[in-house]
Amino acid sequence: MPDAPRTEPDPGAESDRIEATILDLFTGPGGSGLWSVEEVGREIGDQIKAADALVSLYRAGLIHRTSDGFVFATRAAIRASELQF
Repeated sequence: MPDAPRTEPDPGAESDRIEATILDLFTGPGGSGLWSVEEVGREIGDQIKAADALVSLYRAGLIHRTSDGFVFATRAAIRASELQF
């Protein structure tokens, strides 16, 4: 009986999932608008993956960063989350 093919985890899919989770934290119902980078890392459970996702979201124009270590969703990100069904 042949072994079932092993599927490797897709690192891109994991990154997308983390980014979506972070945006949901920022824009979801009951979510706080302003988060420290450390709080996001604790919520995700991995400081490095959270930091990488925040950089990606920032480059995409979906979050703002303050000079004192806080992050929050842009108006575009908030509006996009409102349009999702």
